[in-house]
Amino acid sequence: MAGRWRTHLGMVSAAAVLAGGLAACGDSSTASGTPTLNWYINPDNGGQQTIAQQCSEQSGGAYTIDVSILPSDAAAQREQLMRRLAGNDTSIDLMSLDPVFVPETAEAGFLAEVPADLQQQWSDGIVEGAVQGASWKDELVTAPFWANTQLLWFRKSVAQAAGLDTTQPITWDQLVQAAQQQGTAIGVQGQRAESMTVWVNAMIASAGGEVIENPDAKGPDIRLGLESEAGAAAAKVMQDITAAGVGGPGIDNRDEAATANLFQQGDAAFMVNWPFVYAQGKSAAEEGTMDQAIFDDYGWTTYPAMSADLPAAPPLGGIDIGVSAFSENKEAAFEAVSCIVSVENQAAYMISDGNPAAAEAAYEDPEVQEAYPMYDTIRTSLQAAAPRPQTAYYNEVSQGIADRWQPVSAVTDDTPAQSQGYIEEVLRGEKLL
Repeated sequence: MAGRWRTHLGMVSAAAVLAGGLAACGDSSTASGTPTLNWYINPDNGGQQTIAQQCSEQSGGAYTIDVSILPSDAAAQREQLMRRLAGNDTSIDLMSLDPVFVPETAEAGFLAEVPADLQQQWSDGIVEGAVQGASWKDELVTAPFWANTQLLWFRKSVAQAAGLDTTQPITWDQLVQAAQQQGTAIGVQGQRAESMTVWVNAMIASAGGEVIENPDAKGPDIRLGLESEAGAAAAKVMQDITAAGVGGPGIDNRDEAATANLFQQGDAAFMVNWPFVYAQGKSAAEEGTMDQAIFDDYGWTTYPAMSADLPAAPPLGGIDIGVSAFSENKEAAFEAVSCIVSVENQAAYMISDGNPAAAEAAYEDPEVQEAYPMYDTIRTSLQAAAPRPQTAYYNEVSQGIADRWQPVSAVTDDTPAQSQGYIEEVLRGEKLL
């Protein structure tokens, strides 16, 4: 998941002046002549550090990878990287990027061009959603490392009592009706944050629409697809949840962790969320903070569809690895990326850190299948997943959606048009976020 960005591509040139002192800070080689590659990573459970050490050893002296950990806040991650890159900082060789960062980083010329043979290598056998998220203007510009997607989670006993056939795609209409019938809630992320954009984008994409219809365009020329039949369908889901009273407590302040707790505690028998909720529930059962019978009642299927005749386009998350355009060791950096994103490393990282692999073959690993019984559902979902709006102006679009589609209870038939008009004014420079 990406957080809210605080700066914008148009400010990068100005940031270059401020970041000038950051350029060329750091020695790119060891005393022995072996190049040292600096890999800036998002915080995790240590899995990327382990992979860096292993790839360094396996390189036979071709390179050594040092890891630098970015801030935990996604906006701060982006700001730190952009300020350094704007100053032509040669100390950055590799970057772990959220897919929503990829277009802006590529459009600014901050990513080294991926050789043709590696474009093929890094996309073969990779789930379709992850390939899309790692690309810009129909070209792979980063290497898919891990991918993420939301599933529909449910209490098996409640779904059975409601008469839901969970072996078939379930629509939002069916979900709302089942929750209302059973007197329970649907766990959704309704806070004014990135998670709201994730939800709105997934519903619009699942209804056959696009939040941005011409992603390559410059700000004022961007055509938004919020005011559309797909946007109206997304607004209707939120209105239906409110009218049926199945949003559950605290919906307007609820993020992914709060939604998982709501489901775990039994206040919601249905939930859309990322796969981390399974490991969290398993740990709670093992530690005795949740009854084992509750965890045994966990069920899962693919993301809710908007209608019976259209397949869902689930949310896409994850991390891609980019090589800096200013790296002084590009050849070694590309070699290192190929090691980092190997099927074996993706499978190991999925097991150690709980982040789903982008490579299809990783899901055939017996240890992955044991750790994630829903592995095939995750893989299926990732094949159908739709990236969030791919644009160099993602901050404006994402924050504009979060500002206008929240609180959930205030969403009306006019919300899609209002949000589109607001974002268009921001893109034209007529309003500030």
